[in-house]
Amino acid sequence: MVKEGGIVEVSAAGEKMGMLKELKAEGYERLVAWEDTSARLTAVIAIHSTARGPALGGCRMWPYPSLDDAVQDVLRLSKAMTYKAAIAGLHLGGGKTVILGDSKQDKTPELLRSLGEFINTFEGRYFGAEDVGLTVKDIENIRQETKYMTGASEESGGSGDPSILTALGVFRGIQVCLKEKFGEDSIKDRSITIQGVGKVGGRLAELLHEAGAQLILSDLDQEQADLIAQRLDAETVPEQKALEVFCDVLAPCALGGVIHSKTATRLKCQIVAGGANNQLADDHYGDVLAQREILYAPDYVMNAGGLISVAREVEGYSKEEAIKKTEALADTLANLFELSRKEGMAPHRAANRLAEERLTSNR
Repeated sequence: MVKEGGIVEVSAAGEKMGMLKELKAEGYERLVAWEDTSARLTAVIAIHSTARGPALGGCRMWPYPSLDDAVQDVLRLSKAMTYKAAIAGLHLGGGKTVILGDSKQDKTPELLRSLGEFINTFEGRYFGAEDVGLTVKDIENIRQETKYMTGASEESGGSGDPSILTALGVFRGIQVCLKEKFGEDSIKDRSITIQGVGKVGGRLAELLHEAGAQLILSDLDQEQADLIAQRLDAETVPEQKALEVFCDVLAPCALGGVIHSKTATRLKCQIVAGGANNQLADDHYGDVLAQREILYAPDYVMNAGGLISVAREVEGYSKEEAIKKTEALADTLANLFELSRKEGMAPHRAANRLAEERLTSNR
């Protein structure tokens, strides 16, 4: 249960910039809502854990139906970031920002700068990054107000677009899944459905096309799906039908929660391995997939490349090292599948165990 706490007004140069509302959620270090009516910004930041280091997580802009919906999403996402950082061996914790609004209509320079002011209130315990609804250009706008923002362009001294390494990690993960399920990792002629062909899904489609996959694409933006399909000689299906396509691999690359009570028993794929966060609406559905002998690749292992990319701005390693760390996620996934077999547990439970062990031991 989320409970409201005190309200703190934040001022700069004598002018009220926004209003912070402290919330409380069990098991989380901090949960704060921010409202700046002049900038038309309502946002929430959650810090799940800083046990391994400062929290790092993307800033997502989405037209949530209500503040409660936004809070529930930021809680799920920030916890996943804690596990993702641990599984990737990073000395970082988990946090997340969600912004209530339509990025195509509501995003303004004033809103982005106000978000930077909000991030400053955490005084370095939380670093933001790019996520759904934001671009590298937006990150540079936010950085006008805060130094606690990662993912600016390489020309500006940042790490660049994190979706490139996210897609690479998902691509390598799919190869591991094919090896686990079919005994060999070749992508050639494998049928792969990508749900969501935005920055990550679109780049993943290119990598899979180059490797000879038979692609089936879907997106809420049908025009975008059609354009990419024409370029990559792929098929398209309506977004609502993507989860019911007969295929070797289903790669969810849009929003989370796609594996739930109505979909878990209707999937017609052999493998679920994609770049979306929080693909399981509840851990129980990972068990359902295992019972159906559908191989599930834990999402926060598959998509950790993006975090690795922006983390180098905080931890200080090179671009080449970021690529190596992303490539190494394939070995982590293979080891998780081995643990899953030995212990007789679903892969997502094996991943959770490893992440929690690393959080406890801080290694």
